[in-house]
Amino acid sequence: MITKKCGLIIWRKNILTGVKHFILDVNVIVDFWLSENSVDVTTQLLEHGETGSSRFWITAAQIPTLIYVARQAFKRSGLEPEAATKVVDALLQDLFCCVSILSNHGFEQVETYGKTNDFEDAQIAVAARSLGKQSVCIVTEDKNFNALGATPCMQPTQALVWLMANDDDKSPLPFIDLATQQVAIRPQLERNIEKVLRHGQYVMGPEVAELETKLAEYVGVKHCISASSGTDTLMIAMMALGIGAEDEVITTPFTFIATGEMIALLGAIPVFVDIDPRTYNIDPAKIEAAITPKTKAIMPVSLYGQCADFDAINAIADKHGLPVIEDAAQSFGATYKGKKSCNLSTIGSTSFFPSKPLGAYGDGGALFTNDDALAKAMREIRVHGQEKRYYHSRIGMNGRLDTMQAAILLAKLERFDWEVEQRSKLGARYSELIQKQNVSILQDAVTTPYLEPFNTSVYAQYTVLVKNREQVQQKLKEMGIPTAVHYPVPLHLQPAFASLGQGEGCFPISEALSKEVMSLPMSPDLEIEKLDYITDVLLEATSIV
Repeated sequence: MITKKCGLIIWRKNILTGVKHFILDVNVIVDFWLSENSVDVTTQLLEHGETGSSRFWITAAQIPTLIYVARQAFKRSGLEPEAATKVVDALLQDLFCCVSILSNHGFEQVETYGKTNDFEDAQIAVAARSLGKQSVCIVTEDKNFNALGATPCMQPTQALVWLMANDDDKSPLPFIDLATQQVAIRPQLERNIEKVLRHGQYVMGPEVAELETKLAEYVGVKHCISASSGTDTLMIAMMALGIGAEDEVITTPFTFIATGEMIALLGAIPVFVDIDPRTYNIDPAKIEAAITPKTKAIMPVSLYGQCADFDAINAIADKHGLPVIEDAAQSFGATYKGKKSCNLSTIGSTSFFPSKPLGAYGDGGALFTNDDALAKAMREIRVHGQEKRYYHSRIGMNGRLDTMQAAILLAKLERFDWEVEQRSKLGARYSELIQKQNVSILQDAVTTPYLEPFNTSVYAQYTVLVKNREQVQQKLKEMGIPTAVHYPVPLHLQPAFASLGQGEGCFPISEALSKEVMSLPMSPDLEIEKLDYITDVLLEATSIV
């Protein structure tokens, strides 16, 4: 399992490829505290954690032992008990600035009882599992550490050598990095989840109302109605507006199927309008021609993180007395002329699917409006059309957001402003680097997203246009870079909508772009170095296909 190189023991790379999390054992920390060597190995490890992509942890189960062992060690070195206590307290404060605390998630007894003679080792090993089986290692001086056979262990010197050897590791990148985000908010996540487990109100618990209040304040509207998914929110919105059989709803064919699907499920007819070739959002100039006496609403999609042109859309809607529903599944957090997405029309609808800018750990969604009557209707529809307990004033559905998902979203919301800012910066950097290289090679090998000057984008996807997409995707894949296509087949060409009788050529812009769009990795925690690497590989790939 190990080899020797340059006099140091290192682990073979194939065993520990992808390790990003290191849990420090008590003996490592105490030795570090007692060492008078300013270039102690553990010092170098922690310094690397501050400048690199790795993260260091201690578990909650270790802290009492750490305090006891450290105090005893300092007393043996000649300090009085009171002085030793003060020194250890100060060192703990410094340590907590360098490492994170990891809990055991309730597995303390079940997972370890009867499996080990060293209960503390087992607690550390169990806690390590929550960081991911392939991404964590325990750093210990104890050669007999019992990791329950699941987590690799290494000595501090081994860990330092491994980190130095893997600074330029090009292991596959995540398309959306939810793991790093979770690490950053883990303490608040655990507190929120624990709170739900304690009060036991799993359906419509207090966290749901708290989330709705905070989301309404964030968006700047009177009402937020949370729901079970971003798909259900579209149906709830249309039901509240009285849309039903044979009614027509104008929307875009260049979107995820949920947009048209919910229209069809109500017995209504999706009427597609082609998109703006620059923003990929519905083209307002083409909407009015699609309005008929059967038209009951306009439902634009704010695609890829940028809002559609709502002033133009609302002007047409007002002229014809139509409500507007913003499908903002991908644009929550973005702004249009200074106003937040979901506060731009009659009703705003968003999704909390895990990959969205504000994502839960399951399905979820929310509706936003300033209309009191619509808010009342949507709240009732969400709970089977119930006006009060067992009194149903209208037909509804089971569309409630789980309390647990609300608790998770509340934790994520605390970081959301920073994430929106990061997404904007990363999107701008992608575009700047690609455009600069496009000029230098005298060809537009890659078309970057166009952002209207009055808009901001949350880049739910960073989507470019490339020729020979499949070949480019394959070359990126070979270099460990995942990509995705949003979306390869416009809705009017989907078999599910064949009855509309709209074949190829009906919406030429949507059809042309669907053959060239390609999304690159995008997360608020995407490191600049990795973004630059992605860009370099992309431009190289497009220049040779």
